Amino acid sequence: MSAVLPIICLARHGETAWSLSGQHTGITDLSLTERGERNAQSLGRRLQGFTFAKVFTSPLKRAARTCELAGFGGEAETDHNLLEWNYGQYEGRSTQEIHQQRPGWQLFRDGCPGGETADQVGARADRIVDRIRSIRGNVLLFSSGHFLRVLTARWLGLDAQAGSFFTLDTASLSILGYEHGQSEPAIRLWNDARHVDDWLAHHESEAPIGGAQP
Repeated sequence: MSAVLPIICLARHGETAWSLSGQHTGITDLSLTERGERNAQSLGRRLQGFTFAKVFTSPLKRAARTCELAGFGGEAETDHNLLEWNYGQYEGRSTQEIHQQRPGWQLFRDGCPGGETADQVGARADRIVDRIRSIRGNVLLFSSGHFLRVLTARWLGLDAQAGSFFTLDTASLSILGYEHGQSEPAIRLWNDARHVDDWLAHHESEAPIGGAQP
């Protein structure tokens, strides 16, 4: 990574019961599963060697606990702009369930009745972007998947709806930064989950016998 230009590390929270089942988890304050806690600790080991001028976390338990288990709880500041998308009437429901009543529904395009639109989430993401760009040094953020996808779109100067093109696994690490200068925002690393135990198990099972591991 550049010694001059700062980086922004994005840490998605560890696994919860609803992330495992595919239920939309916005403001419902769920705890991590046992595996989610293990993977949060693994994320902390993945972050060893990085130095951060500031660490921010969503106030929700799943993000704050991931931050704590990764070893940054003592220095993290809570920022309510990092809250996950408010899914309104779709809270706790899977995409499959929603499609039974509303075929063709897409979160980033259509938003949620009684909840937020992509542009409303994007407005919160813009406040985070403004805040971290004013900081001299690297920044670490702990939040949730859909919010971090919108944040990435806005970091790149794209519409909030463009977050639909990015996917994030639980306890993954992504890095935003710049190419040649701060007028050229870029993605330096995306959805790195090699430290997560279920990722390792999946990819080891795919590896050819006697072949090198990814």
